[in-house]
Amino acid sequence: MLDKFHDECGVVGIFDHPEAANLAYLGLYSLQHRGQESAGIVSSHEGKLHLEVGMGKVADVFNDDRLQRLNGHMALGHNRYSTAGDSAVHNAQPCLINYSEGSLALAHNGNLVNANSIRKELVSTGAIFTSTNDSEVVVHLMAQAKDESFADRAATALKQVKGAYSLLLMTEDELVAARDPHGFRPLCLGKLDGSYIVASESCVFDLIEGEFIREIEPGELLLINKDGLTSYFPFQKTPTKQCVFEHIYFSRPDSFLFNQSVYESRKAMGRALAQEYPADVDLIVPVPDSGVISALGFSEESGIPFDMGLIRNHYVGRTFIEPQSQIRHFGVKVKLNAVKPVIEGKRVAIIDDSIVRGTTSRKIVKMIREAGAKEVHLRISSPPILHSCFYGIDTPNRDELLASKYDLEGIKNFLDADSVHYIGIEKLLSVFSDHRDNFCTACFDGNYPVKIEDNKPDVEQLNLFLAGQQ
Repeated sequence: MLDKFHDECGVVGIFDHPEAANLAYLGLYSLQHRGQESAGIVSSHEGKLHLEVGMGKVADVFNDDRLQRLNGHMALGHNRYSTAGDSAVHNAQPCLINYSEGSLALAHNGNLVNANSIRKELVSTGAIFTSTNDSEVVVHLMAQAKDESFADRAATALKQVKGAYSLLLMTEDELVAARDPHGFRPLCLGKLDGSYIVASESCVFDLIEGEFIREIEPGELLLINKDGLTSYFPFQKTPTKQCVFEHIYFSRPDSFLFNQSVYESRKAMGRALAQEYPADVDLIVPVPDSGVISALGFSEESGIPFDMGLIRNHYVGRTFIEPQSQIRHFGVKVKLNAVKPVIEGKRVAIIDDSIVRGTTSRKIVKMIREAGAKEVHLRISSPPILHSCFYGIDTPNRDELLASKYDLEGIKNFLDADSVHYIGIEKLLSVFSDHRDNFCTACFDGNYPVKIEDNKPDVEQLNLFLAGQQ
C-alpha cells in the first residue's frame, strides 16, 4: 500500500492444544499486516493432515464451516503477500504433501536465492512441482532425505538452500521451527496453557493471551513433540544479519523482535533523525500509519508540535474502481486526505519511514501544498533505498527506486519539496546500541550477506522470484 516495500508472509504454529486451529486463525489475524493475498491453515487429527486455504484476507478465507473441519491438537497457519507475478491459490500456503514417510506441511517466510537451480535439479530426477513458489523445493528435499528422524531430514534439506527462511514444518505429530543462519526474518516461541506456539511476531501471543518465551535463534532448528523441546544448531555458523526493515516498517509496533521493542526503536529513529537533520518548521505531520511513531520521536526531540495533518482511510481494499470523470491523484486521495485547518499557513515537516519509487510521496507533497502549507519538508527515518532485496521482501527493480535514479537534490526536485533528508545508516543503526552489527542493510548499501552474482540473481532466478516467492 502507498508505494511501500511488502513483506511476504506471516507464519504461526500450534502444538498440543485442543483449539489449535482456532488459535492459528487468531494468530493469522495478528499477522495480517504481513500478507493479505491468501491465508491457509493445516491441522493434524487422528493421524491425518487437513488443509483449508484460499485467496484473500483471513476473514475472507475462513468461516465457521472451514474452521470446524480443522480438528486436532496441532495446526499450522500462513498469510501470504505475493510478488508482482502469479497470485493464485496454487501458490498459497501452507504447502501439504504426502510422501513415503507420511504427510508433511510447510509454511515459509523468506526467499531462497538458489531455489531455481535446486528446482531444475529436482525436476531432472523426476520431481513434479505444483506451484511456482520457492518454498516447495524444501518439501521435495525433505522427501528425498534418507535420514530417519524428522528433525534430521529437515536439517538435511535446509543445509542445501541459501537465502532467507523462517519456516515451520509439521507432520502428523511433530513440529519443526527453523530460522536461517543469518536470521533475516523473525520467528518467536511462546506458550499457552502448557502448549507451545511459534509465530513470526510476538504480537500473536498478546492476542491469544499466551506467554512470550524467546526468539528462535539464527541458525536454530527447534523440534517440538511429545517429549517437549529439542534445540539443534545444524548449520554452519555465520554472522547474524537480521532485516532492519522489520523495525523500520514491516513488523507491528507492539511486537518485540531482534531483542528490542519495535515501538521503542521506531521512536528512537525519529529522535535520531531530528538530531541529524532538524527542520525549521511549525508542525510535524506523519504519513499514517507507518510514519506516526517516528514522527512522535522527531517531535519530542525537536520540541516542534505534532499533529495528524493527514488522515488515512482504513477501509480501502487493495483495488478500487476509478470514476469515469478524471480526479487527479485519485489513488492516493482515496487512501489519504489532508486536514486543511491543521496545515494551512504552516511550515510542515512530513515524516515517513521510507521512500521507494517516490510516486506517492510526490502526490502527498502536492496534497499538503494544496491544503495551504507555506513550506513542505520531508524527513525519512530510513536511509535512501538504492538496491533491491532478495531475502523475502517484494521490491521493485533497482532502476525503479527513486534514490538509485537521483541524488538528493534531484529527489527534492522530483518530489517538489522544500527540503528532503534521510537518516544516515550509522545514525539508524545507533538506535540498536550493542547489536547494531546484527542487521542486514543491503537495500541501502548493496552489501548482500548471501552473495548473489553481480549483486542480482540470474534472469531465470529473478523471473522465478517475480513469479511468486514467499
